[in-house]
Amino acid sequence: MAGRLLEVRAEHFATRSRIPIVGIMPARVIPAVALLIVLMVSGCGTLRPSSSSSGTPTSGPSSPAVGTTHEQLESGGRQRTFALHRPDVAAPASGYPLVVMLHGGFGSGAQAEAAYGWDAQADNAGFLVAYPDGVNRAWNGGGDCCGQPGRQGVDDVAFIEAMVARIGAEVAIDPARIYATGMSNGAIMVYRLACESDLFAAVAPVAGNQLVDCADAKPVSLLHIHGAADTHVRLDGTPGVGVARITGPPVADVVDAWRLRDSCGAFRSSAGGEVSTSVATCPHGRVVELVVIAGAGHQWPGSSSKGYPGADPPSRALSATATIWAFFADHPKV
Repeated sequence: MAGRLLEVRAEHFATRSRIPIVGIMPARVIPAVALLIVLMVSGCGTLRPSSSSSGTPTSGPSSPAVGTTHEQLESGGRQRTFALHRPDVAAPASGYPLVVMLHGGFGSGAQAEAAYGWDAQADNAGFLVAYPDGVNRAWNGGGDCCGQPGRQGVDDVAFIEAMVARIGAEVAIDPARIYATGMSNGAIMVYRLACESDLFAAVAPVAGNQLVDCADAKPVSLLHIHGAADTHVRLDGTPGVGVARITGPPVADVVDAWRLRDSCGAFRSSAGGEVSTSVATCPHGRVVELVVIAGAGHQWPGSSSKGYPGADPPSRALSATATIWAFFADHPKV
């Protein structure tokens, strides 16, 4: 992987505090640097002993074991944790695709792995899944949404970029096929990644909203999935129930802003059963899509359980995991 360039932010090279304010994002220059340099100077820390879900240790820092392994790295002066699931198939010549799956508020990487079916999808399709853990079970997605990480200005963009760099040092990943998805607070963080990082070929927030300014974002393919009856993160952006009282712009306006940012055509809408879909096709093969499920609450459609405290029972109208992977597979970075 040292021969490939991953685009990461220069801010990786220094610990700093950044307290987000809705509508304000500090300007930054995001150069591409060699992954080897990132690992030498970013302060990611020494690889910790890993454990596998099957009880088999990893075979070394360059070859994580098949199944799920667990690691730590230092980011922003904190020890951060994540799990990596590797399928029992050889990497393609270009490297494995990588999906970063962000849990919701009050959730965890282990909870997301157990509930949303990504391991089975990865085993079938031959890609990696990373399950990072937020600080105190939350992500600093911006605004007032985000518990301790928001109050303390935790730089979760830097952590997730450092995690991707670490994974790329251990196993070959395809830099054109790095994706991010997340639930609720994790979806809010996915939007922040799309706005402030250019690592990702496509993103897929579920039951979240965008709470940071995105004026300087690069074009990216976007799939947003939302329940029409979600009262925690409401489609119209009005304050939600629950501890966070999430408030933001109407989701349709957020998605339309990405359509304009990606220079896409008009939305084409269709409906089937409980699922309504609006799709805009864009130059260079990008797509911006909004899927709304009638009657669905704050949940990950098709999941095996509610997932975490506060989530609603999952809709059976579609499998969000299968739908998102199909979208990701069709949209590499261009």
